[in-house]
Amino acid sequence: MDDQTRRPLKARTWACQALGAGDPSTHALVPPIHMSATYLRDADNGYSGGYVYGRADNATVQQAEALLAALEGADEAMTFCSGMAAATTLFLALDRPTHIVASEIMYWGFRAWLREINRYGHSVTFVDTSDLQAVTRAIRPGETGLFFIETPSNPLWTVTDIAALSEIAHSAGALLCVDSTVSTPVFTQPIALGADIVVHSATKYLNGHSDIVAGALAAAGPSSLWTNIQRLRTQLGNTLGPFEAWLLMRGIRTLDLRVREQAKTAAMLARCIDSHPALSSVLYPGLKSHPGHEVALRQMNGGFGGMLSIRMKGGSGAAVRVAAGVKVWKRATSLGGVESLIEHRASIEGPGTPCPGDLLRLSAGLEDPDDLLFDLIRALEAAC
Repeated sequence: MDDQTRRPLKARTWACQALGAGDPSTHALVPPIHMSATYLRDADNGYSGGYVYGRADNATVQQAEALLAALEGADEAMTFCSGMAAATTLFLALDRPTHIVASEIMYWGFRAWLREINRYGHSVTFVDTSDLQAVTRAIRPGETGLFFIETPSNPLWTVTDIAALSEIAHSAGALLCVDSTVSTPVFTQPIALGADIVVHSATKYLNGHSDIVAGALAAAGPSSLWTNIQRLRTQLGNTLGPFEAWLLMRGIRTLDLRVREQAKTAAMLARCIDSHPALSSVLYPGLKSHPGHEVALRQMNGGFGGMLSIRMKGGSGAAVRVAAGVKVWKRATSLGGVESLIEHRASIEGPGTPCPGDLLRLSAGLEDPDDLLFDLIRALEAAC
């Protein structure tokens, strides 16, 4: 059977085999880690190997980037030393004063940074991006150059219609950037829905083992902004290290299996506790009662993610008691790892947070789902 008649390989296969990366010199199945900080120059003063200096050139980093670009259906991807480094570099690369329309609810650390973006000559309007009319009203003709949305958004899991936002953004002459950390390329490919740039905190699901800090951007195609990001990353030196890139690539090999299992667990938990008397609401896009459920059905293919939040009728005090009462769930910041985590976000975010004090954020891991459910219900009943 020739290549033209073969069925194209699916993303899960590409991820599992890391695009076929290995070591051609030793025939090792697993690619080596390239740790060199610098490279030899040729006698003619050139660099025939294609690498000059480790801050911008590393084969291991480039392998991880090629894998992520393939999974996102992107033209190119770049990795960074953290999710914050990836997102902030994107905004610092804007080459003129720009008005930004951004999701009101998003990862608190980045939202706090965006609130101070005027120091760089830009301005931002935060809106409920699930409300398309509110998004349209926020546009400043001739000034709005970038839309930044997170969907599902952390920690309320609001769902924004990526395809609809791409039409609004492009009609306004702006770019659309989507933080798809929670959905991952397994469930959503924003570029196929019209996004120009995708952001990931690769610390989370892409790596999936809570042992590195990393970030990534993936672009639909060339643009002046993407060129600026590439240049600025080299200048700032906020690239990902080769060992972290190797661990990231190892994590991505099992991405499909992990996130599908985590999403199944999250869906089961949401259904089982949805009517618990201690709770005022369960926030999960997979529930039919969730206001973004219909949009999630359209743009999340095969699952609704491994994140959910619960809100306690007893308020902040009850939420803190539940978090303190679990045994299997671990009290820690972050999400997307193999361990199930529970967190009282308002305590972390502090004054000014839009996160309700009665809310607990849950990241479903890979433990036995029945153990997680029993542990959570026991803590709920003990706290009430």
